[in-house]
Amino acid sequence: MSLAAGRHTLAIPGPSVMPERVLRAMHQGAPNIYEGALIDTTHKVFGQLKDVARTEGSVAMYIANGHGAWEAALVNTLAPGDNVLVLSTGRFAKGWAEMAERLGIHVEMIDFGTASPANPAVVEERLRADSTHSIKALMTVQTDTASSIRNDIAAIGRAIASAKHPALYMVDCIASLACEPFEMDGWGVDVMVAGCQKGLMVPPGTSFVFANERAKAAREALHQVSPYFDWKPRFEPKMYYQLFCGTAPTHHILGLDVALDMLLVEEGLEAVWQRHATLASAVWAAVEAWGQRGALRANVADRAHRSIAVTSIHTHPGDAGRLRHWCEAEANLTLGIGLGLEEGSSVPKGESLFRIGHMGHLNPPMILGALATTDAGLKALGITHGQGALEAATRAVGQASSLEIRETG
Repeated sequence: MSLAAGRHTLAIPGPSVMPERVLRAMHQGAPNIYEGALIDTTHKVFGQLKDVARTEGSVAMYIANGHGAWEAALVNTLAPGDNVLVLSTGRFAKGWAEMAERLGIHVEMIDFGTASPANPAVVEERLRADSTHSIKALMTVQTDTASSIRNDIAAIGRAIASAKHPALYMVDCIASLACEPFEMDGWGVDVMVAGCQKGLMVPPGTSFVFANERAKAAREALHQVSPYFDWKPRFEPKMYYQLFCGTAPTHHILGLDVALDMLLVEEGLEAVWQRHATLASAVWAAVEAWGQRGALRANVADRAHRSIAVTSIHTHPGDAGRLRHWCEAEANLTLGIGLGLEEGSSVPKGESLFRIGHMGHLNPPMILGALATTDAGLKALGITHGQGALEAATRAVGQASSLEIRETG
């Protein structure tokens, strides 16, 4: 017997659950790409993307996944032979660094491991030591989707300012944008990259690069930029098609139009952040209860350093795979894989990991259902774990709601 009948539930850290309204908006024939409603909708979407990023800068949209946005950020600001400082807290800053190296950029990496965030004091010390300002950019991520570390982007920005270093500050927000607070202009970020398939709740296929005036000045100093990824014609188009270096990603624009209205107009960005924080606290409460017995534990011990969008969880060898398989086959719930951290510094030899995504179009029935199903899987498979996870998770949701009622009442 399988209990997997009914609607599939996705609990991975992207692609996230997509609203039916977004999918319906995309489910139509191709619109006019030369004039009319699509052009107006595009300009509206671009303005709303800047509102989500909290920036007065410019945004370019690429028909690419997050790796495309990484490359666009690099080729518009750096040249072969330039030096960059990368702050690694998992897998994805390293991936961005590897791309930079393949483009001929010299990478210096400070690896903070996979269980703790970047230390702003260390960053400031290194930048102060760079008296000749040979470091042209500092690159990091807000949320590392593999480790579920959340870096303090504001504090790192203050460290750069305190060191009085001119390096461009470049941040990957692919797993965090529209999930947790981010203030591009307020935190001194020069370049930010993001994708559409996580907090923005649209199927994968487009990504974004946001840039301020300092970043655009770096582009002007370059002698050659990839024709497709060049953001200058996208920022200053003479014709609509130049926004995309060709045909527009029409249906992604239609989906984003609905999704951004849901986030900014109907719910409000601050409320979106708070919803994600509440649902994250429910996941953390459940994981901490499971961890009272056995091997289950959150990869990141300190809640203050945990991602609001995804939680990485340790288990005994082989248990993560067994649990994910049971949830998928028996209950129609998809959990996230460990994503290559098994050899990371925070993972003892032989342990395995799985991840629970809590980003995007989610509410308490969805996340509590995912936690309850995971709890059932632990019991079905005889995986040792502490009790009371669901009580702890529902208490976290209830307490957050009670606090909000008191504050608004």
